[in-house]
Amino acid sequence: MATLTPDLLHKLNAYWRAANYLSVGQIYLFDNPLLRRPLALADVKHMLLGHWGTTPGQN
Repeated sequence: MATLTPDLLHKLNAYWRAANYLSVGQIYLFDNPLLRRPLALADVKHMLLGHWGTTPGQN
């Protein structure tokens, strides 16, 4: 059985973090997804759309 190299583990972890960040952004953020300015209340959706139930499967 092959094991993952440290480099591949690092890349997999980076992918996982990026996928989770995108999921959170789609659910909660109305604007400023790349955080080019400090996050403000106006950036957050007034009504949340979506749910966490599908996020693990999609990621």
